[in-house]
Amino acid sequence: MQFTVGFKLREKTDHVVLDGEDALAAALKVKTELPEAVIMYVRPQNRRGDTRHPSRALAEDVLR
Repeated sequence: MQFTVGFKLREKTDHVVLDGEDALAAALKVKTELPEAVIMYVRPQNRRGDTRHPSRALAEDVLR
């Protein structure tokens, strides 16, 4: 299942779409990659809405 995880990092908000068994696993993947990020929400992927506002890869967010 895919989940959208919204987070705040360095006063900017963003979201990523990740595979996970459940919402907690998806949130922990983001927290592992970006320990200073604040998780704002986790929800099942909304294909229609997420195609309008595509997310970046998690690795790209680490570089910024």
